[in-house]
Amino acid sequence: MTENKQFIFDSIYNQVRMGFRSLSEIKDAILEEIEDNGFEEEISESWAFQNITEAYDTLLSESKHWSHPTDTEKLIKAFDELCAINIIALHNAGYTTSDGEYEVVEIEKALRQKQSPSEGYCFYHEQDLSRAITPENSSLYIAYQKTENTDDSVTLKVGQKVVEILTKNGLKVDWKDDINSKILLPDFKWQHLYDDNNRDLQDYEDALDLLLKPAQPVTEPNATTGFLAKIRSLLFK
Repeated sequence: MTENKQFIFDSIYNQVRMGFRSLSEIKDAILEEIEDNGFEEEISESWAFQNITEAYDTLLSESKHWSHPTDTEKLIKAFDELCAINIIALHNAGYTTSDGEYEVVEIEKALRQKQSPSEGYCFYHEQDLSRAITPENSSLYIAYQKTENTDDSVTLKVGQKVVEILTKNGLKVDWKDDINSKILLPDFKWQHLYDDNNRDLQDYEDALDLLLKPAQPVTEPNATTGFLAKIRSLLFK
């Protein structure tokens, strides 16, 4: 395989494995990438489409043997819980850290328009994700902070809360309360297959809805409800 073909093949592998685009979207993106790099004479549309189909079929076959919940499913649940406690948590937020920060600021603007500023944020971006789909030594870095914040103690609290929720959901975390370091999820395996019927993790309206949803009050049982519960347990024992 030539160097140019390897470059396009790697892009196909990444896009299929990340699972954020449909096959038709990947085909369009790959053709555009081939054209942008001037590879049209060397790399045919049929070669690209064949490799896209084969990469997807391989992943589909692998997915039938995944153990659930996968690390990805654990991460999705953790991010939903973070949004529910007013911490912005975004999936695949752009290509770089600065891209992710831009996406966070846009969400923060929407929250402040509703008089509901966040308590912090976290995200991973596409370069982070590319490490999580590698066959060996896969891992995922999570960025965290609070918008317009210069207080180190606030940064630390955001990081600690993110770590708490990630750990609670069964993810292995490597972080030493160092506000100058991202949170590392070592041995993290990204297992995600695109499906038209599945939720779009990059639809940040979902995250916004969770952030704006009122917290559900916890009702403590009183003596009467406790007594009734005891009676029911005796009756239906």
